[in-house]
Amino acid sequence: MLKQIEGSHAVAEAVSLCRPEVICAYPISPQTHIVEALGEMVKSGELDRCEFINVESEFAAMSVAIGASAAGARTYTATASQGLLFMAEAVYNAAGLGLPIVMTDANRAIGAPINIWNDHSDALSMRDSGWIQLFAETNQEALDLHILAFRLAEELSLPVMVCMDGFILTHAYERVDMPTQQQVDRFLPPYEPRQVLDPREPVSIGAMVGPEAFSEVRYLAHAKQLQALERIPVLAGEFSTIFGRESGRLVHRYRTEDAETVVIAMGSVMGTIKDVVDEMRASGVSIGALGICSYRPAPLAVIRETVKGARRVVVLEKSLAVGLGGILATDVRMALSGLHLHGYTVIAGLGGRPILKSSLHALFERAGRDELEHVTFLDLNWDVVNRVLERERTTRRSGSIAENVLRDVGVPTASGV
Repeated sequence: MLKQIEGSHAVAEAVSLCRPEVICAYPISPQTHIVEALGEMVKSGELDRCEFINVESEFAAMSVAIGASAAGARTYTATASQGLLFMAEAVYNAAGLGLPIVMTDANRAIGAPINIWNDHSDALSMRDSGWIQLFAETNQEALDLHILAFRLAEELSLPVMVCMDGFILTHAYERVDMPTQQQVDRFLPPYEPRQVLDPREPVSIGAMVGPEAFSEVRYLAHAKQLQALERIPVLAGEFSTIFGRESGRLVHRYRTEDAETVVIAMGSVMGTIKDVVDEMRASGVSIGALGICSYRPAPLAVIRETVKGARRVVVLEKSLAVGLGGILATDVRMALSGLHLHGYTVIAGLGGRPILKSSLHALFERAGRDELEHVTFLDLNWDVVNRVLERERTTRRSGSIAENVLRDVGVPTASGV
């Protein structure tokens, strides 16, 4: 059924159709509308046989999710930014215990300085936690990925994080095709846990593992991620058959077949990139785009196969490995090992800075001439950067970088000067 709906509410309805039994909620922008909507569904009885638990923190949210999942309940939660960092210890534990929790990460920058707008630094900070991480390009894909996530999580007994761009998707009203309960039930069978705490059959989980077995346990976590690489395309095919549309593939290719330049990115920015690709194609430029849906597990072989005929790859990412450069680009570089092509990293959109079509046109034109630096910061204000660096060279008590930058760009600070 077609609905004009906010992205957060679309996700909430999709989660409800998956029949969760426990939802653990702590509000943090920009995911709050998701759990608010689910709470209203539970209270009204629209979502029955579900316990909605208000907790006192994000760490508690994941801790309760771990307990609920270990007891055999289909479990869901959501978070963003500092909330994801606060639950970090429990995030790792959920994966290490092999619990099929599904969590939405409404992607938002992490501080300091504090910033509530979108980039991918929160999810990517948890890239080695053992969670499967799926990135949505549109609100339609965001709601679809949650349905697929429960199926994938429960098949492999692994937690899945569905990442959708905060505000850009969560608060945008778009038309989506909302599936029926019958379609979801056909795709997602009743939950049958691989492990469950049951007083009638006592077991323990979370044992201490010493050097004699720790490597094997960690390898098996890696092996499960490799299994996900095989299962995601299969489940995406089943999804397409039942729901009549494609969603949840490892990657999304766009005009890459004969492209000399391939742009690689994740999330909603792919929409803007596709528009620019179309415009440059119309003027005779051989360019295409590759959207990464499955960030973890990393689809290295698919990336390599897609771009092996290109002359150059531009990885545009909303994240920064401070002191190194690109995070996604590091994975792509591994995929392209041995291929003789030019590779460029572009850091863009940090803290919600707009990624403009005009900027992308200029960027991709420079890339086509192989004029980009190895790491490029899109639309960075170099005057402000150099002013701060010069101030630090000449003044010992130069002050806070964040407040100095705000003054230099003309934004009032708390001190008013």
